Amino acid sequence: MSNLPDNNVEQVDFPRSVDAGTEQDKDVQLELENVTVLPIADRAQHLRMLEALLFAASEPLDVATLADRLPNGVDASVLLAELVEIYSGRGVNLVQVAGRWAFRTAEDLSFLMRRDAVEQKRLSRAALETLAIVAYHQPVTRSEIEEIRGVSTSKGTLDALLEIGWIRMRGRRRTPGRPVTYGVTDDFLGHFGLNEISDLPGMADLKAAGLLDSNLPPDFEIPSPKLDDELEEDEEPLDAGDDIAADDDDASETDETALPDVSSN
Repeated sequence: MSNLPDNNVEQVDFPRSVDAGTEQDKDVQLELENVTVLPIADRAQHLRMLEALLFAASEPLDVATLADRLPNGVDASVLLAELVEIYSGRGVNLVQVAGRWAFRTAEDLSFLMRRDAVEQKRLSRAALETLAIVAYHQPVTRSEIEEIRGVSTSKGTLDALLEIGWIRMRGRRRTPGRPVTYGVTDDFLGHFGLNEISDLPGMADLKAAGLLDSNLPPDFEIPSPKLDDELEEDEEPLDAGDDIAADDDDASETDETALPDVSSN
């Protein structure tokens, strides 16, 4: 004798199968036949190959370079996204730096590397200001840097940034004297963990960090930084004899002095 009363049994009607003879079903069938499903074993092997390439590389790699090393038809972007997820909680993470991919120590474990870290010499305030101006205003000349800072910029300041590899000589301005124009490098992006130059903080970010005075002039603006290897219309290529550590203005100058106020009264 059953303990469940008959009136508590609910009748469930399952949907009938769709007639396979309709035109719509034929179209669906054709689409399914054209879908290529990658076997699990092959996908795992492709992930291993991608992982090996990134691990052995001495520098970050872009998607095109990775795709060239993988079998034809393999979507490197999809595999990269999967690897990012796989390594998201591990001791090393797969990150994108300056548009390229590389393994980096997880940020919360950086304290483990402090003992082996090489202590870098601190940049002077003049160098930091110059670097910021180049990043936000590139392409920019030395005289334009001086105009923004309000003081003369010594050649040693630019030479130090060139030697570190954070700025580079882009070209020459199409103006009298043909001054050299400067811009930042991929090494600059990599050091500061930026994928693109547009990731630099804007005015709202700088205010939130307390780096900008709340009482700014009404016409104060922060330019939108851009990084483009192509020369601007007012730039021309560097000469064959240009030296990376040479500048064409006041090469012997080493001190920074305030520029005279030449504004009209």
